[in-house]
Amino acid sequence: MSHSEPGQAPAYRRVLLKLSGESFCRDGESGIDMAEVATISAQIRDVANSGVQLAIVCGGGNILRGRQFSEGNDAIVPSTAHEMGMLATVINSLALQDALETLDVPTRVQSAIRMQGVAEPFIRRRCVRHLEKKRVVILAAGTGSPFVTTDTAAALRAREIDADVVLKATKVDGVYSDDPVTNPQAEFFHTLTFQEVLDRNLQVMDGQALMHCQEHGIPIIVFNYRSVGNIARAIAGEQIGTRVAAESD
Repeated sequence: MSHSEPGQAPAYRRVLLKLSGESFCRDGESGIDMAEVATISAQIRDVANSGVQLAIVCGGGNILRGRQFSEGNDAIVPSTAHEMGMLATVINSLALQDALETLDVPTRVQSAIRMQGVAEPFIRRRCVRHLEKKRVVILAAGTGSPFVTTDTAAALRAREIDADVVLKATKVDGVYSDDPVTNPQAEFFHTLTFQEVLDRNLQVMDGQALMHCQEHGIPIIVFNYRSVGNIARAIAGEQIGTRVAAESD
């Protein structure tokens, strides 16, 4: 994918943005802070207004993580715990939809778990049609199946809708060789191949998500969304964060 200079047309036509649950709350807190949601929604509005076709997958870790109920003496059946986690992503998706529509951004929430009256079911052709009509599509409930991370759900959806890139929005600048908070000498990577990520066991996405992106030739950009404008910069093709792609990309 060729990169655009700032001010030119976006480098990508159709984008899958992965938002973690932590982007919905303040540092060290849980739940939903609508001020945080409003801040990221303003960035999404700017991207949508540029004409990019944008689909979003939300995590749910700010509300609960399936594994937190699947351990210990009072553990819930693991599949049930994961289903609870999927429902948490629906709550985040509805909060994001509300914030975006406050900014006059047309949206649709599609859920992998059917819940008539709250969200549309995920239907690939319908999703693509919404994107073509310049609606932001928020994809909730993962894949609808337990034991699948939201990273893998994002990669699968990117394949299904034929996205040009997966953007993984985080609270760090990109991918490091180690935790930069505890290791100031950690190396920052501007670019990586999929194989390098696997060989170095770098925490970009889980192995299944990486495999889907690698097989379909979809690059991944890991970047810090809290720097205002970074979502638009990534889509414009500017060098921010860490770009993971095939050897020949």
